Amino acid sequence: MQYFKKSPWVFHYDGSSCNGCDIEVIASFSPVYDLERLGIVNVGNPKHADILLITGSVNQQNIDVIKSLYEQMPQPRAVVALGICAASGGIFSDCYNIEGGIDKVIPVDVYVSGCAVRPEAVIDGINKALVALESKRTES
Repeated sequence: MQYFKKSPWVFHYDGSSCNGCDIEVIASFSPVYDLERLGIVNVGNPKHADILLITGSVNQQNIDVIKSLYEQMPQPRAVVALGICAASGGIFSDCYNIEGGIDKVIPVDVYVSGCAVRPEAVIDGINKALVALESKRTES
């Protein structure tokens, strides 16, 4: 894991999913996995977040919400697409209102595969996002 002068904060948003990945994100902050012991804090406001965790796919109703959340985050920022739905639309990709994965709306730095994503994979995805975030910090 990268060394940072401040703890990275994450904001979690559920697009349109079955909530399986959301349960695993919550589990990664539970006492068993305890992401906070690594200094990673889950916040309730995107204006405070360094990393955006997104589960679920993009539909016609949440396109503007996803764009707004992303634009509210301070620079530099990283986006993690959690699960197959966030990557490509997953099992919902043939539904009438699904546009596809998160990358249809905003740039994605890390893709974490799975259905549902395991907490270990969530932690690994956040770690990869920290590497991407550090490279963005050194570029600017």
